[in-house]
Amino acid sequence: MKVPLLDLQGQYAALRDEVRAAMDQVLESQHFILGPQVEDLEREIAQYCGVVHAIGVASGSDALLLALMALGLGPGDAVITTAYSFFASASCITRTGARPLFADIDAATFNLDAASVQRLLETECERRGEGWVHQPTGTRLRALIPVHLFGQCAEMPALQSLADAHGLTVIEDAAQAIGATQQGTRTGGLGRAACFSFFPSKNLGAYGDAGMVTTNDAALADRVRLLRVHGSAKKYHHEVVGLNSRLDALQAAVLRAKLPHLDDWAAARRERAAVYDRLLADIPGVVRPTTAAGNVHVFHQYVIRVPHRDALAEHLRAYDIETAIYYPIPLHRLECFLDLGYSEGTMLESERAAREALALPMFPELSEAQQEYVEAAVRQFLK
Repeated sequence: MKVPLLDLQGQYAALRDEVRAAMDQVLESQHFILGPQVEDLEREIAQYCGVVHAIGVASGSDALLLALMALGLGPGDAVITTAYSFFASASCITRTGARPLFADIDAATFNLDAASVQRLLETECERRGEGWVHQPTGTRLRALIPVHLFGQCAEMPALQSLADAHGLTVIEDAAQAIGATQQGTRTGGLGRAACFSFFPSKNLGAYGDAGMVTTNDAALADRVRLLRVHGSAKKYHHEVVGLNSRLDALQAAVLRAKLPHLDDWAAARRERAAVYDRLLADIPGVVRPTTAAGNVHVFHQYVIRVPHRDALAEHLRAYDIETAIYYPIPLHRLECFLDLGYSEGTMLESERAAREALALPMFPELSEAQQEYVEAAVRQFLK
């Protein structure tokens, strides 16, 4: 039996007519960049997330960058984020000229640990005037980027409290967690702004790159809208230096066709996660995912911890079971960030997760027979 990590063929087969009709509307209109389809998607995403503004951009990475640019970040500034995430969670900071400050993760959820952020603030930062400064580097603390990793929310109340006490703006990296909730509030409305990716593998995936910034802050929304079109509100009149980061109409049409199905897909993912939980419960060495109290998980990934992770991945590959390692190197140990001065052992939980975490196949159409096949192969390796 072949079990892919992600299989989009089944989703496409079920939605083929809807998606093709939506794309045909764009082709007939010959309006491909921004325009009515994008505006309609922005309204629908804003309504879905329970916020006032949504701004379509070219990718999730650009969404993060544009949100920070809209805040006016630059050299001499610093942003706190997790040491365990996809590269864009930190690269967006450096691309503004600011400095990433890494904090460790919670071992149970893989998300940014508020206690680690608090230790960073208490031991390395001090108040100067009306703001806070990272003493070792002299940079001004400006923002905090929690990542809702693998499909569930970071501990936002504690992180927001720390941010409020230190004058930090909270920007959610919600790339993997559209539809996830915490205490009844969806991602997209848990910080001053949030950033989404619609990369094809995401729970709500386009047929190419696409992203979105959501916010209740009208001024911030206007700034992102300006920056996504080269900093020009009027053609050829550039107020600031922005990006070419416009969401195209074809991607918006695909996303609009898919959005009404998103909650059903998330429910199906939770059902598949429950099956995995049952099947893997008694296998020695397997640590199953934890859903924190107050969270509704959307299981973008089902990530277990196991000893001898790389050997298990090879074993599963021999059985035609696809897995993925998210992420083999924590951010603070990437070559491009070594000059920041973080040594091995400074982010113990992030480093341990990088050695132990393995994503098993997860998608709404995954069959129980496929999951049982995965379970049997894992059990054979760990028996």
